[in-house]
Amino acid sequence: MTDRAVTYGSYLAIDELLALQRPRSEGPEHDELLFIVIHQVYELWFKELLHEVDHVIALLGSGDLARSQHTLKRILTILKVQVSQLDILETMTPLEFQSFRARLEAASGFQSDQFRQIEFVLGHKSAAVVSRFPEGSRARLSLERRLQSATLWDAFVGLMARQGYLVPAAVLARDVTGPVTPDEALQAELVRMYRSDPGMAALAERLVDLDEGLQEWRYRHVKMVQRTIGMRPGTGGSSGAGYLQSTLMTPLFPDLWAIRTQL
Repeated sequence: MTDRAVTYGSYLAIDELLALQRPRSEGPEHDELLFIVIHQVYELWFKELLHEVDHVIALLGSGDLARSQHTLKRILTILKVQVSQLDILETMTPLEFQSFRARLEAASGFQSDQFRQIEFVLGHKSAAVVSRFPEGSRARLSLERRLQSATLWDAFVGLMARQGYLVPAAVLARDVTGPVTPDEALQAELVRMYRSDPGMAALAERLVDLDEGLQEWRYRHVKMVQRTIGMRPGTGGSSGAGYLQSTLMTPLFPDLWAIRTQL
């Protein structure tokens, strides 16, 4: 007896996937389905981003610049798709959102552990974030692992060191549970790298693109929230747009921005 043939539906688990959208409003309200679908799609893209960033870190560890560049390009393209999805969400008016917002109760995008994992692997780390998730949960275990792991920037400066650049020992041995901080001695080596090594310079520019791409997503997210709920507090106890504004203009890779006037 042979196994049932794989179909499009079985391979992608379509029946299970389509059963995951469960509006809580009565009726339900028309726009709640859109809200759920958009955010579930975001979580799927977050999963893919983590998959790709982990791949880049491994590629940098092996010194594969070409495939690192290729994977970073894919990551940047995914970020553009995520930004464009906000255009769809903005077709929902404030009144349409308010029609079911109360049903979200304490649920909030602030609680997305996958987005927090993305922040961690890109260098924005905070032990306080980990403590907001229940002990032993999938989310907390994932964040604890990310907190203790090297970031994309650590992988990049490690590659610089292996290629002979004078990366300060303090940078290579930094506490990876803390945020990435600028280093003037490293910046001098980055300037030398930019002027003498087109391949590494191009890779560094993709990191700048990534930094800028995440900032674009943050900015568009802030404006979408302001457009939808104004300055009301966010669900789940967050300050809404106020909190989101506080995350803007904080670079992932501060050294790459600090050297712009020297190039």
